Amino acid sequence: MNRRLPSAEFLDLIHPYTGDVSDAQPPARGFSSDVLALIDASQGRFFVKGIENRAGGRRDSLARERMINEAVHPLSPRLLWHAENDQWIALGFELVDGRTSDFGPSSADLPSIVQLLNRIGGVSLPAVAEDWAETRWDRFASDQSDAALFKGDSLIHGDINPSNLLVGDAGSWVVDWAWPTRGSALIDPALLALQLIAAGHSPEAAESWVSQCPAWSKSDPAAIDAFVMANLRMYRKRAKRFPEQKWLGAMEATAQAWVDYRQR
Repeated sequence: MNRRLPSAEFLDLIHPYTGDVSDAQPPARGFSSDVLALIDASQGRFFVKGIENRAGGRRDSLARERMINEAVHPLSPRLLWHAENDQWIALGFELVDGRTSDFGPSSADLPSIVQLLNRIGGVSLPAVAEDWAETRWDRFASDQSDAALFKGDSLIHGDINPSNLLVGDAGSWVVDWAWPTRGSALIDPALLALQLIAAGHSPEAAESWVSQCPAWSKSDPAAIDAFVMANLRMYRKRAKRFPEQKWLGAMEATAQAWVDYRQR
C-alpha cells in the first residue's frame, strides 16, 4: 500500500467501524489527506479520510469537516463514524455513486454544478460555524475596507473545484468540507467562476453561469472586483514562491484574464 492507502496500524484503528477490510483503492482525485481510500469491508463500503494526529491546520481541518457534516448533509455524504488515537485521526463517510464533475465549456454537468452552488447558498449558517470567520483572502485585499467586503453570515465551502463537486445518475454532492467558514455569500460563486475560466470558459461566459446564483447576482460589484483582485494577488505571490508548481502560474494567468475582463 502507498502513502495514501491505509497502513496496518490505520486499519486497526478503524476496524471497530469497518470490520475486516477486503479491498482499499485510492479515489481518482484528492490531495489533502495522508490516507484517502475507498474501502470495502465486512461492515460495508466507506470513503475514508485520515491524517496523522499532529497539532496544526490539517488536524483542525478534519475536525471542522467532522463538526460541519450534520449541517451540510445530504448536500454532503453522511459522516458515519470517526476514530482517533495517538497516531491517526480518521473519518468514515457513506460511499456515494458520483464522479468528478466536468467544468468544461461544453459540459453537460454545468446546470448541476450551478445547482450545487445554490444548494450551498441555501444552507443556513450553523451555530458550530459562527466563530469560523473567513480570513484567507484578507491579506491579499488592497486595504482593510476591501477585506471587510469578504465578511458575512453565509456558510462558505471555500474550495470549489471539479474534484469537490460530484455528479451521478442518482444525485450530486459537495465533498471535502475541510475548511468551512463564515463569510460573504459571493465567495463560493466567485471561486466557481474562476475555476470555469481555468477550464476554458471566457470570463463573460463564466459570469453568465454564476449569474444564476442569487448569492452572486445580489452581490455588490465592488465586492466582486475586490475579491477577483485579491485572488490575482494570491496566485501571483504563490506562483512566484513556488515556480516549479506550474498550475499556480496557470491560475495566475486565469485570474489576470478575469481582472482584465472586469476592468474593461
